[in-house]
Amino acid sequence: MERRAIAWWTAQAALLVLPLLAALLVCALLIPPARFWLLLALVVVGVLGLAYIGVMPQWRYRVHRWETTEDAVYASAGWLSQEWRVAPMSRIQTVDTVRGPLQQLFNLSSVTVTTASAAGPLTIDGLDRQVAADVVARLTETTQATPGDAT
Repeated sequence: MERRAIAWWTAQAALLVLPLLAALLVCALLIPPARFWLLLALVVVGVLGLAYIGVMPQWRYRVHRWETTEDAVYASAGWLSQEWRVAPMSRIQTVDTVRGPLQQLFNLSSVTVTTASAAGPLTIDGLDRQVAADVVARLTETTQATPGDAT
Protein backbone atom coordinates (compact mmCIF):
# COMPACT_ATOMS: atom_id res chain seq x y z
CA MET A 1 0.00 0.00 0.00
CA GLU A 2 1.43 3.34 -1.05
CA ARG A 3 1.34 6.28 1.29
CA ARG A 4 -0.08 8.29 -1.65
CA ALA A 5 -3.30 6.32 -1.13
CA ILE A 6 -4.01 8.64 1.83
CA ALA A 7 -4.06 11.64 -0.52
CA TRP A 8 -6.20 9.70 -3.02
CA TRP A 9 -8.77 8.75 -0.36
CA THR A 10 -8.71 12.34 0.97
CA ALA A 11 -9.44 13.70 -2.50
CA GLN A 12 -12.28 11.18 -2.96
CA ALA A 13 -13.80 12.19 0.38
CA ALA A 14 -13.47 15.90 -0.42
CA LEU A 15 -15.15 15.39 -3.80
CA LEU A 16 -18.04 13.75 -1.97
CA VAL A 17 -18.43 16.27 0.87
CA LEU A 18 -17.56 19.66 -0.65
CA PRO A 19 -20.22 19.70 -3.41
CA LEU A 20 -22.85 18.83 -0.81
CA LEU A 21 -21.70 21.72 1.37
CA ALA A 22 -21.72 24.07 -1.62
CA ALA A 23 -25.25 22.99 -2.56
CA LEU A 24 -26.50 23.55 0.99
CA LEU A 25 -24.90 27.00 1.10
CA VAL A 26 -26.37 28.05 -2.26
CA CYS A 27 -29.81 26.80 -1.22
CA ALA A 28 -29.53 28.67 2.11
CA LEU A 29 -28.72 31.89 0.24
CA LEU A 30 -31.49 31.45 -2.33
CA ILE A 31 -34.33 30.16 -0.11
CA PRO A 32 -34.77 32.61 2.80
CA PRO A 33 -37.71 30.78 4.47
CA ALA A 34 -35.62 27.62 4.85
CA ARG A 35 -32.35 29.41 5.61
CA PHE A 36 -32.17 28.40 9.29
CA TRP A 37 -32.63 24.68 8.54
CA LEU A 38 -30.31 24.73 5.56
CA LEU A 39 -27.59 26.49 7.57
CA LEU A 40 -28.11 24.01 10.40
CA ALA A 41 -27.73 21.16 7.90
CA LEU A 42 -24.65 22.90 6.49
CA VAL A 43 -23.03 23.01 9.93
CA VAL A 44 -23.89 19.38 10.73
CA VAL A 45 -22.74 18.10 7.34
CA GLY A 46 -19.68 20.35 7.55
CA VAL A 47 -18.58 19.01 10.93
CA LEU A 48 -19.24 15.37 10.01
CA GLY A 49 -17.82 15.80 6.51
CA LEU A 50 -14.60 17.41 7.69
CA ALA A 51 -14.18 14.66 10.28
CA TYR A 52 -14.72 12.11 7.51
CA ILE A 53 -12.18 13.82 5.24
CA GLY A 54 -9.63 14.04 8.07
CA VAL A 55 -10.02 10.63 9.71
CA MET A 56 -11.14 8.10 7.10
CA PRO A 57 -8.07 8.17 4.80
CA GLN A 58 -5.62 7.76 7.70
CA TRP A 59 -7.67 4.97 9.23
CA ARG A 60 -8.06 3.10 5.92
CA TYR A 61 -4.30 3.28 5.37
CA ARG A 62 -3.70 1.72 8.79
CA VAL A 63 -6.07 -1.21 8.30
CA HIS A 64 -5.65 -2.05 4.59
CA ARG A 65 -3.23 -4.92 4.04
CA TRP A 66 -2.58 -7.38 1.26
CA GLU A 67 -0.27 -10.23 0.36
CA THR A 68 0.16 -12.70 -2.46
CA THR A 69 1.73 -16.13 -2.08
CA GLU A 70 2.03 -19.12 -4.37
CA ASP A 71 -1.20 -20.45 -2.83
CA ALA A 72 -3.53 -17.46 -2.42
CA VAL A 73 -4.18 -13.73 -2.45
CA TYR A 74 -4.96 -12.20 0.95
CA ALA A 75 -6.54 -8.78 1.48
CA SER A 76 -7.79 -6.89 4.51
CA ALA A 77 -9.98 -3.87 3.81
CA GLY A 78 -12.58 -1.57 5.30
CA TRP A 79 -12.42 1.32 7.68
CA LEU A 80 -15.59 0.83 9.71
CA SER A 81 -16.44 -2.77 8.89
CA GLN A 82 -13.21 -4.69 8.36
CA GLU A 83 -13.07 -7.69 6.07
CA TRP A 84 -10.34 -10.32 5.58
CA ARG A 85 -10.57 -12.09 2.21
CA VAL A 86 -8.60 -15.03 0.86
CA ALA A 87 -8.68 -16.07 -2.81
CA PRO A 88 -6.96 -19.41 -3.46
CA MET A 89 -4.98 -19.42 -6.72
CA SER A 90 -7.02 -22.36 -8.01
CA ARG A 91 -10.23 -20.30 -7.68
CA ILE A 92 -9.01 -17.12 -9.44
CA GLN A 93 -10.80 -16.46 -12.73
CA THR A 94 -9.57 -12.99 -13.71
CA VAL A 95 -7.06 -10.42 -12.50
CA ASP A 96 -7.63 -6.80 -13.55
CA THR A 97 -6.03 -3.42 -12.99
CA VAL A 98 -8.24 -0.36 -12.51
CA ARG A 99 -7.01 3.23 -12.72
CA GLY A 100 -9.66 5.90 -12.34
CA PRO A 101 -8.97 9.59 -13.04
CA LEU A 102 -8.00 10.35 -9.44
CA GLN A 103 -5.84 7.25 -9.23
CA GLN A 104 -4.04 8.35 -12.38
CA LEU A 105 -3.43 11.75 -10.81
CA PHE A 106 -1.76 10.06 -7.82
CA ASN A 107 -0.05 7.36 -9.97
CA LEU A 108 -2.00 4.63 -8.18
CA SER A 109 -3.90 1.55 -9.29
CA SER A 110 -6.29 -1.03 -7.88
CA VAL A 111 -5.99 -4.73 -8.57
CA THR A 112 -9.23 -6.71 -8.74
CA VAL A 113 -9.12 -10.48 -8.33
CA THR A 114 -12.31 -12.20 -9.45
CA THR A 115 -13.25 -15.69 -8.28
CA ALA A 116 -16.38 -17.81 -8.44
CA SER A 117 -17.23 -16.63 -4.91
CA ALA A 118 -20.65 -15.17 -4.21
CA ALA A 119 -18.89 -12.59 -2.01
CA GLY A 120 -17.68 -10.84 -5.15
CA PRO A 121 -14.22 -9.78 -6.25
CA LEU A 122 -11.29 -9.13 -3.95
CA THR A 123 -9.84 -5.64 -4.47
CA ILE A 124 -6.44 -4.30 -3.46
CA ASP A 125 -6.55 -0.49 -3.52
CA GLY A 126 -3.85 2.14 -3.39
CA LEU A 127 -1.01 0.33 -5.12
CA ASP A 128 1.74 2.11 -7.01
CA ARG A 129 1.08 1.75 -10.73
CA GLN A 130 4.17 -0.37 -11.36
CA VAL A 131 3.59 -2.53 -8.27
CA ALA A 132 0.04 -3.21 -9.49
CA ALA A 133 1.34 -4.22 -12.93
CA ASP A 134 3.89 -6.54 -11.30
CA VAL A 135 1.22 -8.10 -9.05
CA VAL A 136 -1.09 -8.71 -12.02
CA ALA A 137 1.73 -10.30 -14.03
CA ARG A 138 2.76 -12.51 -11.10
CA LEU A 139 -0.82 -13.57 -10.34
CA THR A 140 -1.51 -14.31 -13.99
CA GLU A 141 1.60 -16.46 -14.22
CA THR A 142 0.83 -18.27 -10.95
CA THR A 143 -2.83 -18.94 -11.76
CA GLN A 144 -1.95 -20.31 -15.19
CA ALA A 145 0.47 -22.74 -13.54
CA THR A 146 -2.04 -23.76 -10.85
CA PRO A 147 -4.13 -26.86 -11.59
CA GLY A 148 -7.91 -26.50 -11.32
CA ASP A 149 -10.74 -24.97 -13.29
CA ALA A 150 -11.37 -21.89 -11.07
CA THR A 151 -14.96 -22.86 -10.32
